[in-house]
Amino acid sequence: MKTVPIVLFAAMFLLLFGCAPPAAGPAWERVPTEADLPTDRPLLAGFLIVDGVFNSELMAPYDILQHTVFHTGDRPAIEVCTISPDGELVTSFEGIRILPDYGFHNAPRLDILVVPSAEGSMDRDLENQELLQWVRKTGDGASYVMSLCDGAFVLAAAGQLDGRSCTTFPGDQDRFAETFPELNLRRDVSFVHDGKTMTSQGGAKSYDVAMYLVDHLYGEKVAAGVGGGLIIPWPPSPGSMPAVVVVPGAGG
Repeated sequence: MKTVPIVLFAAMFLLLFGCAPPAAGPAWERVPTEADLPTDRPLLAGFLIVDGVFNSELMAPYDILQHTVFHTGDRPAIEVCTISPDGELVTSFEGIRILPDYGFHNAPRLDILVVPSAEGSMDRDLENQELLQWVRKTGDGASYVMSLCDGAFVLAAAGQLDGRSCTTFPGDQDRFAETFPELNLRRDVSFVHDGKTMTSQGGAKSYDVAMYLVDHLYGEKVAAGVGGGLIIPWPPSPGSMPAVVVVPGAGG
């Protein structure tokens, strides 16, 4: 990891331990990972979709990751796919009908597992042992695991957030803290990146964490190109998003 300027290190320390006022803009250390990208194939990002999945938490990161194909040049981009438990038609909370690419039985190995929020993320999905087992196994084998909004409940129940800092939808943070008191819940941040996991507030903030992942993997130029195509300024201007928590050593 490159040397961190003392001022930036101090700011990160204060953010992590809640001793500083909200920052005016994003505060993270960009960790170069280009050398870790496969050179012979695209990265595969799989989105877990179930009945009641929320459109915004699915489509915001889906769009961002899919658009890398137009900006990575000679480096492999990110391919995206959708996966449901049985591979059958899924209806989103808002009524959009989605035909998944795969079911649990034939899903390929993923580099990036994405768990969007769904209507049952805080209750019935947590009782679905087949789903949790698949998330646990798939997350263990992935290089990155991302949740949007209440998808953090599913990651937590599957053991993917053990020992890591995380966040979730602001209105459900108290419930998250009660359900998973052993986890280090971060409030008042757009997203948290800790090790291989990234957890987001969700909603419109779902764009933030996906843009950050592109930057993290491919660098600012590629992220700016993706953002330009979707009219999302990158890097974000000061004050445009809540302070971001990045735990030192993220990416491992």
